[in-house]
Amino acid sequence: MATWQMEERLAALVARGVEVVDPRQTYVAPDVSLERVCSGVVLHPGSRVSGSRTFLGPGAEVGVEGPATLQDAVLGARARVDAGYVEGAVLLDAARVGWGGHLRPGTLLEEEASTAHCVGLKHTILLSFVTLGSVINFCDVLMAGGSSRRDHSEVGSGFIHFNFTPWGERGDKATPTLVGDVTRGVFLRERRIFLGGAGGLVGPGRVGYGSVTAAGQVVRRTVGPERLVLEASPKLDRPFPAGKLDELQPRLRRNVEYIGQLVALRAWYRHVRLRRVPTGAAHAPRRTVLEAARDTLESCIAERVERLEAFVRERGGDVPAFALDAEVPACPLPLDDGAELDHVAWVKSLDDAQVSDGAAWLTAIAARATESMAPSG
Repeated sequence: MATWQMEERLAALVARGVEVVDPRQTYVAPDVSLERVCSGVVLHPGSRVSGSRTFLGPGAEVGVEGPATLQDAVLGARARVDAGYVEGAVLLDAARVGWGGHLRPGTLLEEEASTAHCVGLKHTILLSFVTLGSVINFCDVLMAGGSSRRDHSEVGSGFIHFNFTPWGERGDKATPTLVGDVTRGVFLRERRIFLGGAGGLVGPGRVGYGSVTAAGQVVRRTVGPERLVLEASPKLDRPFPAGKLDELQPRLRRNVEYIGQLVALRAWYRHVRLRRVPTGAAHAPRRTVLEAARDTLESCIAERVERLEAFVRERGGDVPAFALDAEVPACPLPLDDGAELDHVAWVKSLDDAQVSDGAAWLTAIAARATESMAPSG
């Protein structure tokens, strides 16, 4: 693109109410629709934006602390990317990625979820308010818990989710981990979870609400709710034959649980979050971001199913018949009440009975989607 053409594009953005702090150090590729960059966006020096899917909501900021590259990224209102690389990820309102972040497709950060510096995420979903420290690598994780920015689930710095196993001919990634869940976590009332830093978690795993894993350990087992866990690493030295396979269980069951939670979250977006967005141009930015989040969940479900099918086939099991698009029962929540409230405020306005009904609805959706996913073996 010629210099004069870039200058014209940046001038057009400024005319739309976008703040381009230094046009000499800002690049907006030809495939970015200028109409998808909203008034109030701030592009700091070193911002590089590309991709036809890219959308920047009102008040979003890019490159606050250093150079930032966005490719097919979707940012909600007041979302921030301080510095780093974001490809195909979705950040809802006021979500934040710290300096040196590296976010890849399948990543979704809900309202006010955040990371500190040097965090890598792929196919990772953080529900509202979840906070990650520095130097963390998460792939194939869904994390929930807490109720606000003062009461939220958190991961200490220097933590890794190990999402690859060496079993079989090439190894596999049938290793997703649930930290909390969707069916209760979306209501922002569960006890927070803390994963201590300088450690890790071997997938596929499960951590219950209210639990703490102490720093400096690698967790290799299911952690129930309201537990404090500290365990020494086992000592092991034995032959490891080439092509060795583990059994179908318990990994099959854990993958099934994870997929069910993703299907429930997709229903939450389809039948609750998107239905609550009023029609009209004024609400189009919010709808665009939520639609992108829904599409991200579709890709996450497809990824998990593909990984699970490969895992089952390699072990000679029967590939399960999936029911991922089963009919969804009517939502029992008062979707038309509090239409003027943003999503978090609306969720907090629900009473205990409504929350109980909503959780039961999501649980039924997860169960229906996965009820046939139990092959022999």
